[in-house]
Amino acid sequence: MLMAMIENIYETMNLRITETAFELHLRKIYPTRNILSMRETETVSGQDCLDVQKKTDGSVNIIGEVATDPVASWMIQSAQVASKFTLFTHHAKTFPDLVTALRNSMLRAGVFKNERTAEEQVVQVLNFDIHLVKDFRGRRYIERVTECIPVEEKNEYTYDHRKEKTLEGKLDKFIDNATVYFTKTTNRELYKYRNILEYHDGTYVLTNPISEHNIKEMRNNMDDSDLDGFDNFLERNWGIKIKKLDNETDEIVTTSASTSETKRRGRRPKNIVEA
Repeated sequence: MLMAMIENIYETMNLRITETAFELHLRKIYPTRNILSMRETETVSGQDCLDVQKKTDGSVNIIGEVATDPVASWMIQSAQVASKFTLFTHHAKTFPDLVTALRNSMLRAGVFKNERTAEEQVVQVLNFDIHLVKDFRGRRYIERVTECIPVEEKNEYTYDHRKEKTLEGKLDKFIDNATVYFTKTTNRELYKYRNILEYHDGTYVLTNPISEHNIKEMRNNMDDSDLDGFDNFLERNWGIKIKKLDNETDEIVTTSASTSETKRRGRRPKNIVEA
C-alpha cells in the first residue's frame, strides 16, 4: 500500500527514502519522480543517512518499516523537521498500541528519559493511521482510518477564592484548584483518537469528521482542483462548509449532519486484494 500511495503525492514533491533494507524499489516503479533512497551500511549509519537527506531539499520522508528502536527515532526526527510529512509502516494492532510502541522505542533508544515527554513527541507527529488487515480467507483490506488528536494544555485554574468572604469558602476554592493541578500532573490525557473511516460488512462507512486543524492543514497543501473536490466531500458527508473570506483566508463552518445520515453514506471497497 505504501508503494501505491506514492502515485497520489504531487510530482512536485521530492521523495526521500530511508530503509534498513531496500524493499520499496520506488525508483523503479516511479522512474520520473525525484527520489533519493538510502540505507545504512557497516560504515554509514542510518542517522548519517537522515542527516544527509535533510540537506537535499526533500518534501516527503518515507521510512520503510519502523521495526527497531533506532528507526523509530529516525521517524520522529524526519516528521518534526525537514519535510512536509512523513510516511512509515508499523505492525501495531491498535492505535494505542502504536503510540505505546513508539514511545517505548524512544525511551529504549535513549532519546528521551521521561515517559510522558516521549509520548507527547509521538502524538505530535502522528496524524492518521491507516490500518490494514488480512483475514483468515486471505483477503487484505483497510479496516479503519484513525485520526490522532493531541490534547492541548489549558489553564483551568480560577481566582474565585478572592471573592469569598469566609475562610471556609477560600479553602474550598483552593481545594478545587489543587484537584485540577493533581489531575493534570498524575492523569493528564495526552491525546484522543477517533476512527474517520471503518469497514463494516463489505462497506466503508464514514464514522467521524476530520478535526478542524487537520482539515486546514490538508487544504493548505492541495491544488485548486483537489481543493474543490475535498470541500465538496466535506459538505456532502459531514455538513462542513468552507466559507470564503475577503482576507484570503477560509473559515470552517459546521452544519448539523446527523451521525446516522453520515453512516448511511458508506462506500463500497473497490480493491480488495486476494492473497
